[in-house]
Amino acid sequence: MLDTHQLHVFVVAAETLNFTEAARQLSMSQPSVSQHIRSLEKHFNTRLFERAGRGLRLTDEGNALLPLAREIVYQSIRIEEAMASLRGEIFGSLLVGCSTTPGKYVLPQILVGFHRLYPKVSVVCQVSSQQQALELLCSGKIHFALSSRIRLPCTGAEFRLFMQDPVVLLAPEDHPWAQQGQVKPEELRQGTFLLREPGSGTYDAVEEALRQTGVVSIHELNTIMTLGNSEAIALAVQEGLGVGFVSHMIATRIPRGGVKIVPIEGMEICRDIYIGRQTVHPATAAQTAFWELVQTLNPLNVCGSVPVETMEAA
Repeated sequence: MLDTHQLHVFVVAAETLNFTEAARQLSMSQPSVSQHIRSLEKHFNTRLFERAGRGLRLTDEGNALLPLAREIVYQSIRIEEAMASLRGEIFGSLLVGCSTTPGKYVLPQILVGFHRLYPKVSVVCQVSSQQQALELLCSGKIHFALSSRIRLPCTGAEFRLFMQDPVVLLAPEDHPWAQQGQVKPEELRQGTFLLREPGSGTYDAVEEALRQTGVVSIHELNTIMTLGNSEAIALAVQEGLGVGFVSHMIATRIPRGGVKIVPIEGMEICRDIYIGRQTVHPATAAQTAFWELVQTLNPLNVCGSVPVETMEAA
């Protein structure tokens, strides 16, 4: 008979196309993942993976098995949770995707409260780009995602505004802007900037805020370095390499001294952070419990009064 656990290992390996990464997500050893795949290939008497350069790809047989295996694994989880619910218990697993800053500073606070209520539910957090997290959510491959972007065409998810995150301009303490205490939008052209990559939540928020000033655009800033991590920007500013925009959550957590938040006259930069859930598959008991908990949390609106809303991704 088919081994559901082996099918689960196959699904994760097929989605990552990397046995080492699959082992990490499954909390297994890489040799153990390989052994499960070999056993499954022996059961079906066919190869499911083949080498593609330095990586892996699914064979035709592997591609045919993947959607069927996903369904069997999903139904297995539903059966386990349904039987547990008869005993008044909620257990199972949640897959949550998020980008770096929400994953480090926002998500742990939610998960701590959830774990206290439902200790038998395991949670796996996948930190990735916002684009990747949304794609996984919209396809039903993860259950929840934290994101400041919801423009990705998607009929498989719904989102709720969870919090607002101020984005601030950070400068070295000895920088002229830090000394004068405030900077005008037009003065930004004179700065030397360290910025996040286009498409990140921070970049999008800054771009929109500058556009609304009608004075300067983000493309006019003298950008000497693009970094894919806001903490790296904060540390580079601390080293005196330039000025940069970072989440207020990060600005308040870097070691004291060496940097200063510089207000921009007439400007407020803010990014909305949404929490979304997949609607591709019926929600399990664990997923429903998590979403209901989220609904009880009051979003942190520190950038002004913004009503909480539930919406479908456009």
